[in-house]
Amino acid sequence: MPQIRPIKDLRNTTEISELCHQNKEPIFITKNGYGDLVVMSMETYEKSLAKLELYQKLAEAEAQIKDGEDLLDGEEVFKRLRQKHGRK
Repeated sequence: MPQIRPIKDLRNTTEISELCHQNKEPIFITKNGYGDLVVMSMETYEKSLAKLELYQKLAEAEAQIKDGEDLLDGEEVFKRLRQKHGRK
């Protein structure tokens, strides 16, 4: 469940930081009863960015399939990567 806190709670930065790290999700900050800011740990932020990048790549791949572009064979791709990086 999302944490919603008033902006005055930002005075206690240690508590907000601990909440961000414990809950591993953003904390929504309100000002005068309206949403104003989102605070999160770096770990949560980086995971969010990675997820966004994955979704963008999936959308790009779906567009390529829709446009009829040639698909790569997964086994062949992994075989070339293993050869390139010296793994068997």
